[in-house]
Amino acid sequence: MTVATIAGTPVHVDGEGFLTEYDEWTEALAQHLAAGIGIELTDAHWKALRFLRDDFRTRGETATLRRVSTVGGIPIKELFALFPGKPAKKMAYIAGLPKPHGCV
Repeated sequence: MTVATIAGTPVHVDGEGFLTEYDEWTEALAQHLAAGIGIELTDAHWKALRFLRDDFRTRGETATLRRVSTVGGIPIKELFALFPGKPAKKMAYIAGLPKPHGCV
């Protein structure tokens, strides 16, 4: 894996820039990653991101959009508003997790 410096912090990333080491992520890093793709994090964003990280710690894989909606209790329409375009991919990126299966 490649080591990149993001916001002054060295982190391990894959070829697409997704973090590969769960414990290297911080909330400050998340804010920097979000800003880099044009998202300013609000409490609603943090709810989704924290669900993703907690779910990943338990299951060992990144939750799909459907799982975030059904288990996390955040409507899909809201996720598209919070993370426009490709919400599952953007959420995983900001949360410091691998892309969910099925994301291109």
